[in-house]
Amino acid sequence: MAPPLLSLQGITLTLGGKPLLEGADLSVSPGERLCLVGRNGSGKSTLLKIAAGQIEADGGVRFLQPDAHLRYLPQEPDFSGFPTALGYVEAGLGPNDDHYRALRLLNDLGLSGEEDPKRLSGGEGRRIALARVLAPEPDILLLDEPTNHLDLPAIEWLEGELRGLRSALVIISHDRRFLQNLSRKTVWLDRGQTRQLDRGFAEFEAWRDLLLEEEEQQQHKLERRIAMEEDWLRYGVTARRKRNQKRLARLHTLRKEHREHQGPAGDVKLVAAEGKQSGTLVIEAKGLSKSFGERAIVKDFSTRVLRGDRLAVVGANGTGKTTLISLLTGSLAPDSGSLRLGANLEMATLDQKRTSLSPQTTLKDALTGGGSDYVEVNGERKHVIGYMKDFLFGPEQARTPIERLSGGERGRLMLARALSRTSNLLVLDEPTNDLDLETLDLLQEMLSDYPGTLILVSHDRDFLDRVASSVLVSEGQGRWVEYAGGYSDMVRQRGAGVEATSSSAPAEKKKREVAPPATAEAKKKLSFKEKHALETLPKRMEELRQLQARLQTVLADHELYNRDPAKFAAASAAFAKAEADLVQAEEEWLALEILREEIEG
Repeated sequence: MAPPLLSLQGITLTLGGKPLLEGADLSVSPGERLCLVGRNGSGKSTLLKIAAGQIEADGGVRFLQPDAHLRYLPQEPDFSGFPTALGYVEAGLGPNDDHYRALRLLNDLGLSGEEDPKRLSGGEGRRIALARVLAPEPDILLLDEPTNHLDLPAIEWLEGELRGLRSALVIISHDRRFLQNLSRKTVWLDRGQTRQLDRGFAEFEAWRDLLLEEEEQQQHKLERRIAMEEDWLRYGVTARRKRNQKRLARLHTLRKEHREHQGPAGDVKLVAAEGKQSGTLVIEAKGLSKSFGERAIVKDFSTRVLRGDRLAVVGANGTGKTTLISLLTGSLAPDSGSLRLGANLEMATLDQKRTSLSPQTTLKDALTGGGSDYVEVNGERKHVIGYMKDFLFGPEQARTPIERLSGGERGRLMLARALSRTSNLLVLDEPTNDLDLETLDLLQEMLSDYPGTLILVSHDRDFLDRVASSVLVSEGQGRWVEYAGGYSDMVRQRGAGVEATSSSAPAEKKKREVAPPATAEAKKKLSFKEKHALETLPKRMEELRQLQARLQTVLADHELYNRDPAKFAAASAAFAKAEADLVQAEEEWLALEILREEIEG
């Protein structure tokens, strides 16, 4: 097996007097597909920064192969000093990197390269940052929340792009489907230490639950041993003092071990405040239309939402999802059509941008409204500190301004506010943003048990599959169509996922577009090298396809991993390389064929 390109051993780091990392390890081999998972605040991003060489650990060893090229995607890239998007992307290229690839990636992501990075939205900024790290095709790619701010077409495009790379990947993400589709190894960062599963994320949660169950059993055994030793201390024989002193010392050791044991982080307690039962009919829309200027956002749209429905709204950024929800809830007047809302409706909303509060508002005031120490949930007064604990906030954070909270903490705060309001209609615009996987699980369970009606917008495919009972999809030009079931059900019925818009997402690609090596006008005929490549590339492509087929046969053996892990890893890496080589060969052949046809007229 090839030596690792990057290795972290025994990494320790203390922040604010509290140990964050206590002996964390990470090893990345060529072509490896690895995901790094853990609760919000567990230190995943910090460990990735140490791996990238951005910050220095207090202790431990970081080793990077001298000839290995590494690129790191931070959660919040710094665009200062770059007048254009293309300039920012090209600044990440080396002398031998392909500058055309940088522009091609930007075009695929729906950008021209002339944009001013300081004036872009969060989604556009994320696309530019992705283009910068993908363009050099490095040996190691460290990605911290690469799907943040991306819509569904961009996420699915990114998956395809990463599959075709030869680079080793280390990914932090809260998007389950994204991790399931790309990872082959999982590293779990838990209470400052790492544990490794040599399988993809799809098998992680069952493995994690088994480890936590075994840990709980060990703690139970330890408690029983302490109880037995304390019983002996009280009632045991007092003879043979030396032996008794040793036993007493062992009891002190057991007590210390039990006292210092850190259990897993607590779970968020999500309970929605329930209002009176609404009427059977919640929303009835007939012929709703809304345009801004000449652009139609919603055109002749009709639907009926009944009590208990879970309606998801999906589409590329810029298609008007939030506008449609505003029309359905009556907060925005349509240009034409009629809307009827059911009886006894009590609506609670979660704002997509999380901007409904001043950054200087403290956590306590955000939950209570200010001037009180209590929150009213389901008609009962609850002390704000207790309610904060339900959402994993410590008492010391009560006076913390919102601007000093992390993205995950802001997400939990806005959920806490929305769920404390009495409602029988929940409207959630991107509720999964910045939430860790465990909190997503609990949110899904809460929404499943919620007796009222739910309308939500989300780009999380797995979450949509688990929660939605029907999906509304933008078909373009203001047309919206409803499909029964979750996201995967919609894709099967529709025959395709969510398409990109021309302005907001990667261009739809029926086939990969590549620039010819030179224009036909500049050349009278193909060079000898180009002719030779045109003649030999088809044979090369067929050889690569045959190699892929042989490797696929090897990997189809379900027992191979258990029997010979090294052979499994080598076959997986070889398959990934063959796939990337085939894509490159096909692109080169296509470019030369286009040039030949243009020259021959």
